[in-house]
Amino acid sequence: MTTHEVFNQVPPLVGYDAADDPALLDGLEREGAGWAAAELHELGRIGGSEQAIEYGRLANEHPPVLRTHDRYGQRIDEVEFHPAWHELMRTAVTHGLHAAPWADGRPGAHVARAAKFYAWRPDAGHGCPISMTYAAVPALRHNPELAARYEPLLTAATYDFGLRPPPAKQGLLAGMSMTEKQGGSDVRANTTTARPEPDGTYRLLGHKWFTSAPMCDLFLTLAQAPGGLTCFLVPRVLPDGTRNPMRLMRLKDKLGNRSNASAEVEYEHAVAWRVGDEGRGVPTIIDMVNLTRLDCVIGAAAGMRQGLITAAHHATHRRTFGRYLVDQPLMRNVLADLAVESEAATVLMMRLAGATDRSARGDAGETAFKRLALAVGKYWVCKRWPAHAAEALECLGGNGYVEESGMPRLFRESPLNSIWEGSGNVAALDVLRALAREPQVMEAFRAEVTAAAGADARLDAAVRQVQADLSDRDDLELRARRVVERLALVLQGSLLVRHGHPAVADAFCASRLGGDHGQAFGTLPSGVDFAAIISRAVPKVG
Repeated sequence: MTTHEVFNQVPPLVGYDAADDPALLDGLEREGAGWAAAELHELGRIGGSEQAIEYGRLANEHPPVLRTHDRYGQRIDEVEFHPAWHELMRTAVTHGLHAAPWADGRPGAHVARAAKFYAWRPDAGHGCPISMTYAAVPALRHNPELAARYEPLLTAATYDFGLRPPPAKQGLLAGMSMTEKQGGSDVRANTTTARPEPDGTYRLLGHKWFTSAPMCDLFLTLAQAPGGLTCFLVPRVLPDGTRNPMRLMRLKDKLGNRSNASAEVEYEHAVAWRVGDEGRGVPTIIDMVNLTRLDCVIGAAAGMRQGLITAAHHATHRRTFGRYLVDQPLMRNVLADLAVESEAATVLMMRLAGATDRSARGDAGETAFKRLALAVGKYWVCKRWPAHAAEALECLGGNGYVEESGMPRLFRESPLNSIWEGSGNVAALDVLRALAREPQVMEAFRAEVTAAAGADARLDAAVRQVQADLSDRDDLELRARRVVERLALVLQGSLLVRHGHPAVADAFCASRLGGDHGQAFGTLPSGVDFAAIISRAVPKVG
């Protein structure tokens, strides 16, 4: 017996180009990487395909499993992954989302990589080893000999999974291993020791509390050498083929990011090579941290875009009270507000990618701008993603709360980027540290935000307020989050006024910089061009 007819259900969001994003494509041209548009769209079509989306689901439904010993009791410390994980990794490496820009002499190579990292989003977890491999190269260059040996393999477009000596592989992945139980973000409290050996190597003894992607080939880690906290390179397999005694004790049971393995590690006199001078561990590895922070911003912006297009797709096909959801005034307000937040994050992400590219090519002004703007962006964009994900999920109603929609997985991912590479307080205090120690960074930042001076009175007033906030030194640390929030908003506002769609820029300034706005999404004032904003968010399927 047929109990009911199925109708008014939304078709699957598959078969679209994830790179078909006006803010992304405009930024690609503006930041000097228009030459990468064809490959970006190729990857975007793969990412929006039914197959890739299914790979993402499978990689999370079947998370990695730790095998500490083989059947004979031999220690092996291996992590098993579902085949879908390897397919996602293979695509990412083949398309140069890892360290490829460091071997690419074209201006805009880092911008192209950022855009592709943003557009490839069937699963967030596998982005972790991809991101760390990208970020490892500049830190590794503190030891030219190690860089010459490993950089060609880190930048190679070949995914070569498995535990073998690094020189015997066609491509390598790099990880980071810093956090310890007693210190967390305070890495100077680390207790792992590094004993120098006559052959120039060191032996590490200690633990790490949180090492993501433990199946990588190489790890940059921090340990206390005789000269102080120092950065080291630790391979999982030594040149002679023996396993380095880097023991995987257990995998973390995490809220989200479940496709990616994160492990507790113990070093039992593991062999390591020094990267940078003794006692200079933090300045050495900060090159890596800054680039993974960039990827935290990119990942959060990508997550917002995914939530937005999912909500817009649902609202375009779902009818309620006689009209499609997208035609309901209040839902239009919510969707437009989500779109404004998403585009503000994307335009900032692309500006940071451009600064990273030009900084890597020796531009001192862009280096100064990046120093402050990256910390500001890391704080704010990553903070905004969880609220954005929750609102996007709610647009689907009860359907959005069901795992099959993909929205619960997106929601579980959303808090992570704010925690990784320094939580909100760490990022906010880093902004204050930069302002206090490096006066040139504020000059570079001020030049950027005042480039739009006179174009919007609301933006001009917000810039003046930020300057007043910074001139008042009383309780500045206590007010750090509010100050950094305002820095982020004026930077996003300036970028949107100069480069964004006029309707988006107007809505942003009215709701984020103006005086009359609500705290929840969906509180844009009347007069906003809702249709123009929402049209940029609806994915073209088929």
